[in-house]
Amino acid sequence: MSNDASRPDAAAADGASANGVVGDSYAAVDEGHRPATYYHLTRAVLYREFLIFVRYPANAVGGIVVSLFFFAALFLGGQLLAGQALTDSIEGIVVGYFLWTLSVGAYSSVSNDIGSEVQWGTLERHITTPFGFAPVALLKGVAKVVRTFLTSAVILAVMLVVTGTGLSLAPLTVVVVAGLSITSVLGLGFAAGGVTVLYKQIGNWLNLLQFGFVALISAPVFDLPWTRVLPLAHGSAMLQRAMVDGVRLWEFPLADLALLVSVAVGYLIGGYFVFEYATARARRLGVLGDY
Repeated sequence: MSNDASRPDAAAADGASANGVVGDSYAAVDEGHRPATYYHLTRAVLYREFLIFVRYPANAVGGIVVSLFFFAALFLGGQLLAGQALTDSIEGIVVGYFLWTLSVGAYSSVSNDIGSEVQWGTLERHITTPFGFAPVALLKGVAKVVRTFLTSAVILAVMLVVTGTGLSLAPLTVVVVAGLSITSVLGLGFAAGGVTVLYKQIGNWLNLLQFGFVALISAPVFDLPWTRVLPLAHGSAMLQRAMVDGVRLWEFPLADLALLVSVAVGYLIGGYFVFEYATARARRLGVLGDY
């Protein structure tokens, strides 16, 4: 999945960064002698993401086309090499690819966005917001995840048509299970963003981790139960059951749901603390605004 924040054409919209959008919202609220709240921050960040989408529609469509191109290469190449074996497992492949597109979007939404802010020299503006750096970065990530859900839904629809596959698409179950699954990846993106602030150019390592998501999504959680505590692994298994076997959210064992929530929250909190530690260390070393 492509990421707008890494492109020069999005720099004009992102140049002011979330701090500029949030600052305008804060000033508007201040005129009414009321302090800005996280509601205003959330509204401003979501509106910013909407503006980027509508101002650069060709780029947004291009991201969908690239994802579909890679899936087509996977599907057609697999048919030539594996034949019937691929056909028998196509439902799992479609679900796995759908989760992978969501994961890449969630991960890059934080790590690449912060890397771009470092490169543009606008990172310090986030520090001076009335909300603090981490909440703004987190909400920017959430806004991009919302957008990624919409684009990934389009990709999923096209994959189903192309492959002739039928899946169970209960909206509540899919959104909750997939959302909690990629929350752990959002935590990894936070940690990667913090490391980016500290060490600047580590883009090659960050991009390499995206391909590691494939191994996590396909982890053998039934043969190796300990892999359930890894990001995406347990959520991928549950999403397969939900979309392929038609299991509804309330039909999952309570222990499975509790583990899904625990893994999501655990990695998000862990990534948040790594982010805070890395940015604090960058301040102490005086390299926060360096590039």
